[in-house]
Amino acid sequence: MTTKLKTKPKKKVSSPLDEIHGKQRVILKNINPQVDHNQFPVKRSIGEPIEVTASIFSDSHDLLRAFVRYRKVGGRQWKEVAMTSYMNDHWAATFTPDSLGFYEFTVYGHVDHYASWQHGLSKKHEAGQDLSVEMLIGAEMLETIAKNCEGNDQHRLYDIANRFRNTFDTDGAVATATSEDTLALVTKHYDRNNATHYPTTISVEVERKKALFSTWYEFFPRSTSRERGKHGTFQTSIDILPRIAEMGFDVVYLPPIHPIGKKHRKGLNNALTANPGDPGSCWAIGSDEGGHKSIHPELGTLQDFQDFIRKADEHDIEVAMDIAFQCAPDHPYVEEHPQWFKWRPDGTVQYAENPPKKYQDILPINFETEDWQNLWQELKNVITYWIDQGIKIFRVDNPHTKSFKFWEWCIKEVRTEYPEVIFLAEAFTRPRIMEWLAKIGFNQSYTYFTWRQNPYELREYMLELTKGPMRDYFRPNFWPNTPDILTPDLVHGGEPAHIMRLILAATLSSNYGMYGPVYEFGINTPYPGKEEYLDSEKYEVKHWDWEAETRIREIITIINRVRKQNPALQSTANVVFAEIQNDQMIAYAKKDQASGNMMFMVVNMDAYNSQSAYVKVPMYELGLDFDKPYIVEDQISGAQYTWHGEWNYVELNPYQIPGHVFKVTQD
Repeated sequence: MTTKLKTKPKKKVSSPLDEIHGKQRVILKNINPQVDHNQFPVKRSIGEPIEVTASIFSDSHDLLRAFVRYRKVGGRQWKEVAMTSYMNDHWAATFTPDSLGFYEFTVYGHVDHYASWQHGLSKKHEAGQDLSVEMLIGAEMLETIAKNCEGNDQHRLYDIANRFRNTFDTDGAVATATSEDTLALVTKHYDRNNATHYPTTISVEVERKKALFSTWYEFFPRSTSRERGKHGTFQTSIDILPRIAEMGFDVVYLPPIHPIGKKHRKGLNNALTANPGDPGSCWAIGSDEGGHKSIHPELGTLQDFQDFIRKADEHDIEVAMDIAFQCAPDHPYVEEHPQWFKWRPDGTVQYAENPPKKYQDILPINFETEDWQNLWQELKNVITYWIDQGIKIFRVDNPHTKSFKFWEWCIKEVRTEYPEVIFLAEAFTRPRIMEWLAKIGFNQSYTYFTWRQNPYELREYMLELTKGPMRDYFRPNFWPNTPDILTPDLVHGGEPAHIMRLILAATLSSNYGMYGPVYEFGINTPYPGKEEYLDSEKYEVKHWDWEAETRIREIITIINRVRKQNPALQSTANVVFAEIQNDQMIAYAKKDQASGNMMFMVVNMDAYNSQSAYVKVPMYELGLDFDKPYIVEDQISGAQYTWHGEWNYVELNPYQIPGHVFKVTQD
């Protein structure tokens, strides 16, 4: 007797092929924009288009279709926009966010068998070949697609398929097969199960328009009193708001408004010892009168500050507040939270240093404290406290000297709850650090514009900001001066240099600012051996003639009005540089695609001598007709010229006006 052995059924062994989507033939590469492989979100503002580009290709000669899908994070419905193919497998599509917050997008593509058949059908028809089998192939495709839809579209597809099967009018059938209507209908219902999807969604943070376009004016409220020798207040600051609004500024930035430390207070010109009555540096924050959530008593009350914010709003001006996370030696934090500071072996607290500079009146916060969680929460609470008082813009002092991890957490926390809040990073430091601050959340950034002193340097810097990876996360804010910075060109170039740097800042960057009223007054006496103002307002109360009129102020007013009237100047990334036959001059154009508004700027960067040159207008980039003349109207002088072709002559005397700001029109 033979005994049969019982065997267990064989388990199905998984194959590596099971993990392969073998019908996905399309390759997606180089998806942009994205920041550090999607580690950080791309930055855009409301209404600012996002152009998505990709390299998309497949095997064989089949035609492809590709799409961008996008939605607001948390939204249910995806929106879709078709991508357009350009040479060398380069594809692009654009979508425009319409609300604040985070968006996400992805790309997918598939082989379009119908479009490929349609393309071949046209060629065979042109060659006079028999199309009977081809029409049957097309009919089968349409019938398969029709099964995936219903209603009127399904009836239309079956109707076209029947026409292909039974037609005696080959020309008519081909016309129907290749029509845009038929192609659109097929594309709408095409089976995309074999489409290749980019494996992740890419994040975009959409901010309000002012993150992209703003005009800043910095002043010290304590210097607004009309009475000589008297400390200014928020009430006296209200009196100068009409002047600032008249000049066209829409953000006023106030240095710290908190109580100023009394221990180790600095005297005039940063003297180590203060004399009686010296107000000290407002960046030395905190005393027995309060800390970062308090207001300097001589400026007024919290109600006075809120009145100032409200009055500024009546002039269409927002108030930007300074956030300086550092403390005077007598700040309440030092006694209440000594663990938040570094203590030296002699029992004293480590003050701030940037050798050889010493800041005895300022104590840096120790971000390596074991109590870091409570520290972070308190510092975030400082920001949200002032948001509750009506502040939506913060200029952050020296953020690069504080923990990057803290800023990444804090800004995300704040902007998740208050997406309208804007943070400007005041960080004149090494490039990679400035870039990192922008990546981790800062909406705007101070820049090296101040030190780019010739056309070549400035042009190369602008190309770095606008045509490379930085365009997607680093939003520049150009300042020709600050209370800490008075460059040699302003010192030696006088009024022409002030006007020249103003024109450059205001027309190259959509965000720019200045420290006034010293800028419009042309004050330019330096502290010996330093790029700083002598008798700096940082250490004393000034008495300004706020009614004074200057030519610089007049040009500021004109330039700011031109910026508001011309959408082309409300973006930074749209700059196009023009060839000019003089290395002392710079020329560049900007165009707003939505409105068609075009601007062309020519600036003489030699503040001492007249310069002239032939300049090549970028007519192709502006979309100008080469066969027609066009009008350039100087928005500063009002002069109008008719130009023909690319090359035209310009001459600029810096003592008259160092730059042209042309509005370009063509019938």
